[in-house]
Amino acid sequence: LQAYERRFPTCPLIPMFVDSDIINEHKNEDGSIHVIERRCKLDIDAPRLLKKIAGVDYVYFIQKNSLNRRERTLHIEARNETFSSRVIIKEHCSYTVHPDNEDWTCFEQSASLDIRSFFGFESTVEKIAMKQYTSSIKKGKEIIEYYLKQLEREGITSVPRWTPPDAHKPKCGTSQPRRPASLAINIPDSAAKEGSSSKEIPNTSSGPSETTAETPDDKLDADYIKRYLGDLTPIQESCLIRLRQWLQETHKGKIPKDEHILRFLRARDFNIDKAREILCQSLTWRKQHQVDYILDTWNPPQVLQDYYAGGWHHHDKDGRPLYVLRLGQMDTKGLVRALGEEALLRYVLSINEEGLRRCEENTKVFGRPISSWTCLVDLEGLNMRHLWRPGVKALLRIIEVVEANYPETLGRLLILRAPRVFPVLWTLVSPFIDDNTRKKFLIYAGNDYQGPGGLLDYIDKEIIPDFLGGECMCEVPEGGLVPKSLYRTAEELENEDIKLWTETIYQSASVFKGAPHEVLIQIVDASSVITWDFDVCKGDIVFNIFHSKRAPQPPKKDSLGAHSITSPGGNNVQLIDKVWQLGRDYSMVESPLICKEGESVQGSHVTRWPGFYILQWKFHNMPACATTNLPRVDDVLASLQVSSHKCKVMYYTEVIGSEDFRGSMTSLESSHSGFSQLSAATTSSSQSHSSSMISR
Repeated sequence: LQAYERRFPTCPLIPMFVDSDIINEHKNEDGSIHVIERRCKLDIDAPRLLKKIAGVDYVYFIQKNSLNRRERTLHIEARNETFSSRVIIKEHCSYTVHPDNEDWTCFEQSASLDIRSFFGFESTVEKIAMKQYTSSIKKGKEIIEYYLKQLEREGITSVPRWTPPDAHKPKCGTSQPRRPASLAINIPDSAAKEGSSSKEIPNTSSGPSETTAETPDDKLDADYIKRYLGDLTPIQESCLIRLRQWLQETHKGKIPKDEHILRFLRARDFNIDKAREILCQSLTWRKQHQVDYILDTWNPPQVLQDYYAGGWHHHDKDGRPLYVLRLGQMDTKGLVRALGEEALLRYVLSINEEGLRRCEENTKVFGRPISSWTCLVDLEGLNMRHLWRPGVKALLRIIEVVEANYPETLGRLLILRAPRVFPVLWTLVSPFIDDNTRKKFLIYAGNDYQGPGGLLDYIDKEIIPDFLGGECMCEVPEGGLVPKSLYRTAEELENEDIKLWTETIYQSASVFKGAPHEVLIQIVDASSVITWDFDVCKGDIVFNIFHSKRAPQPPKKDSLGAHSITSPGGNNVQLIDKVWQLGRDYSMVESPLICKEGESVQGSHVTRWPGFYILQWKFHNMPACATTNLPRVDDVLASLQVSSHKCKVMYYTEVIGSEDFRGSMTSLESSHSGFSQLSAATTSSSQSHSSSMISR
């Protein structure tokens, strides 16, 4: 104890321990119990920015030391006083005599950490706390031995053992009158560890697989960031954690990988609101067009394989996958006339999906984060033919789609042998290219790419393509003119375009105030299973399911001028006649389900009767506050989000026969979020005939 007490009021061996004051001290009558409570001032090794945001330079802990001379124990308890409403830190240490050898002192230490909220820096605070805790464990034995030796140098080599004031002889079992002060400290294996902590150091052994049930802080330790994400500031890391946590709360199950989320954050300079908006739009787009499966389900037409002069070719000096495009040798007009815009767009999307896959592979191969690729564009042969208006229009649309859904995937664009006509093309396309992307463009005219600062600065000499003067054979098709015999009429191309982008199991619909969207499902056999999967893309809606014994009138489109929509996504069908009465002409078989903007909803209903079932998506009117006439802030904000009283949903429905459904018919629940295809899973529950799961 004498050695331990020398750590106060401050300890030079613990630089962060600035000062301490005794705030309470107590001794019992016989002197066997001595309790000291101190307020300790600590200078935590934390980023200056974090301290500035938190508004503190030092943090304070309350430490309580309880010495029991009779039992020969010392218990030390510590808790944080600063930010105690946001972070709860508790630590307990004990010094005891070994039960089998009185010459041994046992030391045990444990701690718990509970971070409720900390300005969005929860992960950073946890890492700082774990770092300080680990450091204190390593130095604990070193510090106590330092002060023991200091006592020896001062001639204090033994301390009398405590005895009761009225006792003249030591009790049995404590016959040694004096005890050396410099006792060897034996720490058992179990005590040498970090103790039982309620927060474990994040495990980094797993790869960058898709996150499912992990908490937002599980993977973001220093090793994981360095290995898979690259350099992140504390604020950038906090933005990633917060956006990922929001996705986990709103879309349970499969969510995008950290690398994918990070691309959208970087594209919007880590503005969470802007990044969340474009990310949600992109995820909805991917789901609607099943882009996740494009590499497995779509085979490019032979015309593309023969005449599209582009392909993957090794990697650059930074390990990025290298894509080579011989644009000057490509007959863009012929490809558009033979295939149409949609086939070209889908092919470019497949190239981007392959690029993402190659980035993941190269990350594993090179042992560092590679999240983008390099594109080498050879413009030799570019002429006015490439400025054909429909071709430029197709190019601009492709750029628009790629910019919106694959941000920050282009690491560098090398444009070689730019001819005189290039500035004209650049003037047309540059306004559609993001400023951050334009900064990655390097343009070389003529043979400038062969000189200093040219191609050799970015690509190894051994893999420079042969058509650029290198020695590496490049398997990229040479392009050439597409035979006019392969051209198709505008009608054929239009039908093909519609076919390409309607190859989706999802449909879109608009919902207006006073004009719900309704889907009719006829059931012949009772106990069939109606399943649904929908995303609320805009506004808040109420989802209902009704049953009627008689068929409603043929569907009628909404004829209101203000609601008329010409796009395929503007479908609005109303089935329930206004003269029908609920309870007489039709009945409600499900409780209304309020669904907020951005939510994904999956569920199912086991039908009890044959007849006609109507799935309805209705505009959600904000309820008035019951206790006051003043509108709530949440209501006002929500009303602002639903412009012109219009909502949008993207939905899919399917009927499964009872004989085809595997599982318990008493409870059905979809286990996937809106980011994956509809699937059914079963769980056991009480006598329920339907269930819905909202991914909030």
